[in-house]
Amino acid sequence: EVQLQASGGGLVQAGGSLRLSCTASGITFDDYAIGWFRQAPGKEREVVSCIASTDGSTYSADSVNGRFTISLDFAKDTVYLQMNSLKPEDTAVYYCNADLRVAATGWNTYWGQGTLVTVSS
Repeated sequence: EVQLQASGGGLVQAGGSLRLSCTASGITFDDYAIGWFRQAPGKEREVVSCIASTDGSTYSADSVNGRFTISLDFAKDTVYLQMNSLKPEDTAVYYCNADLRVAATGWNTYWGQGTLVTVSS
């Protein structure tokens, strides 16, 4: 069974930092596009940042560019989201997402459970 286990959310004051982690288990994959989405109360889920294996490129939403950094630890099958200079508007449930390609079955999408980030003013 494929699992994405997310952790690292919590309560932090504006200007503070948090690091989210998401560890994949139960699968050996050939290619990936892995990232983080978030959903604030009353709003649609939006992409925050992602990284792809095809060319190593990363993407970050304009709202977090320069403050959030996505990275991978291949040895631990873990993707991180370092969040600095947090703002109250960053308050949301953050979800880990992975599009993984396995040679035998092609691409499939997986979601981790959400982790709540609350930024107080």
